[in-house]
Amino acid sequence: MSKILIVEDEVIIRTALRKLLTRNKHDIKEAGSVNEAITKFKLDNFDLIISDLRLPGAPGTDLIKLADDVPVLIMTSYASLRSAVDSMRMGAVDYIAKPFDHDEMLAAVKRVIGKANALPKHTPQPKDNDSPIEGMIGSSSIMKSLYAKIHKVAPTNATVLVNGETGTGKELVAQAIHRESPRRDSSLISVNCAAIPETLIEAELFGHEKGAFTGAASMREGLVAAADGGTLFLDEIGELPLEAQARLLRVLQEGEVRPIGSVESKKVDVRLIAATHRDLGKLVRENRFREDLYFRINVVQLKLPPLRERGKDILALAETFVKRFCAEMRKPPLSLTPEAIQAITTYNWPGNIRELENAMQRSVILCEDESEIDHTQLSIDLDLVKVTDDADSGEKTLLSPKEPAAMASNEPNEDLSLEDYFQRFVLEHQDSMSETELARKLGVSRKCLWERRQRLGIPRKRPTQSANSK
Repeated sequence: MSKILIVEDEVIIRTALRKLLTRNKHDIKEAGSVNEAITKFKLDNFDLIISDLRLPGAPGTDLIKLADDVPVLIMTSYASLRSAVDSMRMGAVDYIAKPFDHDEMLAAVKRVIGKANALPKHTPQPKDNDSPIEGMIGSSSIMKSLYAKIHKVAPTNATVLVNGETGTGKELVAQAIHRESPRRDSSLISVNCAAIPETLIEAELFGHEKGAFTGAASMREGLVAAADGGTLFLDEIGELPLEAQARLLRVLQEGEVRPIGSVESKKVDVRLIAATHRDLGKLVRENRFREDLYFRINVVQLKLPPLRERGKDILALAETFVKRFCAEMRKPPLSLTPEAIQAITTYNWPGNIRELENAMQRSVILCEDESEIDHTQLSIDLDLVKVTDDADSGEKTLLSPKEPAAMASNEPNEDLSLEDYFQRFVLEHQDSMSETELARKLGVSRKCLWERRQRLGIPRKRPTQSANSK
């Protein structure tokens, strides 16, 4: 059972959120302000803190530093792009716009707590053990944990299996391990097993004698022998044919390689780093990967997180790429607009770092503005990013990806659904707020507020003198 602290000054929201999370097996504590939270509770005892951005007294973002390693999820009624981006820059693990629907909140909580539980809690590595690695960008907890493992395994001679989705930077990990190893002065030979035809892969890796097969006009040393004394990096090892797997197993077991067509073996001293985006255990069960080889290469396994799980690292990577490409193309320094930042941090990046790098390069090329890159230059799927202009204030606000009309609440009657919250908030505040203030507080446009009034049958009252005076 996860322990969650809710910091929210509006009682109806706090009560609804408590009931929702309690029913989903979470242990909930509540506070109405930052001061009350730090007075009543020890913050590092929680697995997650969910806080409103605007609170009486100190803002919710103050909890980010006060909570140390505990993730803080920020809620914001205004749903302002600038506020959301600033919260992420300050270290918030994520943000969610109010009014939110139940599924959206539960998904965010599950995602954040799942990441936190994947890492050792309250057992930080020594500062010099999780220090950044040359060529790798990111200061998130999940990347610091990876850095610490690289620093530990690099000085040894252990075989390493790097697992991660395509585009996550598996070759960078191999380079870092080789660079920090005693073999740094010898060669690092990198081979993409998926890029070499199956009929040629054995000859490329293990070499061949003259006349060993049609076309073998001369003797050739293989890449394994070329890595003697150094490191051999086999990317996408899951694509290696079974025959080649058997030869590789001999290299690891006996420390020797026999070229195709030769009757003699040659001793080699090679450290192997293998990488794959596939589930090798599943391939073993399907008899498509040798079990004995799998156990040989799976000595130390490093898992690279997909970009979508790296939080604030996404923005740091994007800004680094923009800076690099501006310098390469001799363009003046460019910054990202709030809309571009929101798009970058919302998009799932299925192609990971490689896709982000390409998007930033494309944006720098296409940008005609002399100072800023807008989201229109990113050319990514922005279905999840819905931005609207408030006609009265000119402020751009982020809308929830789901429209309330499409969300029929299946929650018990005592819970506060999105529609319930909207209706009660409007009825309670419409005498003291203008339509513009109501819309901004709810994180919607005035047009959307009017449409929801019509759908829910909430007539708009004539403005009072106090409302007009605001």
